[in-house]
Amino acid sequence: MTAEAPPHWRPGLAPAVLLRHDRVRGTDLLVMPERVVVLTGQAGTVLGLCDGERDVRRIVEVLGARFPGSPVATDVAVFLGRMRAEGWLR
Repeated sequence: MTAEAPPHWRPGLAPAVLLRHDRVRGTDLLVMPERVVVLTGQAGTVLGLCDGERDVRRIVEVLGARFPGSPVATDVAVFLGRMRAEGWLR
């Protein structure tokens, strides 16, 4: 089981990871030197907020305002923890 991201962590994409939007597929992608990950749902939206400046708490606030009633407080922390465990966030 992956740990949730701590609320004061300021996530940013790892140096070799790029977030891109694929207009043909209509989805967001994580592009790495030897791998491409197709993102589903709002994963690209969440990762787009990971600029190394906002902490997890602020990211949850922004997403909570965009998607009222969604369980962003728990889901986003778990998602970011998984992305960090993969090495895609630093």
